Amino acid sequence: MRKYLGVLAGMAALCVMSWAQAPAQGQTPDLVLAQTQAPAQTPAQSPAQTPAQSPAQDQAPEATPIPPSDLGKKITLVPFPRVEFFVGGTYAEAGFYNAGHWAGLPGWDSSLGLNITHWLGFIVEGGEFFGTSKLPTGQQAPFPPCPQFCPYTSPLFDATTREYNILFGGQIARRKYERWTPRGEFLYGHQGVRGIANGGGAQVTEVGSGRAFVAGGGLDYKITPRFALRLNADYFQTGTDFILLGKQKQDNFRVSVGVVIRNVHKKRRTLEEENQSEQQQQ
Repeated sequence: MRKYLGVLAGMAALCVMSWAQAPAQGQTPDLVLAQTQAPAQTPAQSPAQTPAQSPAQDQAPEATPIPPSDLGKKITLVPFPRVEFFVGGTYAEAGFYNAGHWAGLPGWDSSLGLNITHWLGFIVEGGEFFGTSKLPTGQQAPFPPCPQFCPYTSPLFDATTREYNILFGGQIARRKYERWTPRGEFLYGHQGVRGIANGGGAQVTEVGSGRAFVAGGGLDYKITPRFALRLNADYFQTGTDFILLGKQKQDNFRVSVGVVIRNVHKKRRTLEEENQSEQQQQ
């Protein structure tokens, strides 16, 4: 009997122990479920935060917008003529005889210009001055001294003067404006002077020649595409060589005004322009 009671007591003790352990084991699924749900929340939060933070971190600098007026804008230059012919009148303050007296000499000037670009061209120029120069009596070189040549007047006598020049060089122009064209020129070439004076019942002629140099510029004012007005002001240096004076330098100044005749290029019509004109005619 005690043996059976011991067995029953042992079985009862096992049941009590198993019943005491059952709640602890029953809580395991809940804990497992809680642990499984915790990681499950991470993916749900990560996508929501990542897109919100990613643009702020990886955002590229914004490009500066181009104004609509500048889109497709082309840089165009004012059309320039290839050939320019100038003819006009000129006036010089000149001292061709190195006599210490300036002579105001009118004349004419003409040039032919060939432009190779819109700002650079070449010039061939020719001109002439004529008038009366005054020389001191007694120191009358390049004319011979008295008694070989004795002027009628004193202290100055007149000498009829003619000067010619042929020059070559280049010109630069700023063809930025529609009506006005500033320009400059640099020329070098040959010139000659002839002087005629009367005295002592005789007429004496002296001739000299030498180099010539021109540096200056002016403005062209367009009247029409073919015609323009030109105003020039130049420094005109000559190096005339007379027999009695030898080769000497003369510093002169000249002003020229005249008309420029230009060649005109007709603009070729594009296919779109021809189509538009045909549609307007229809």
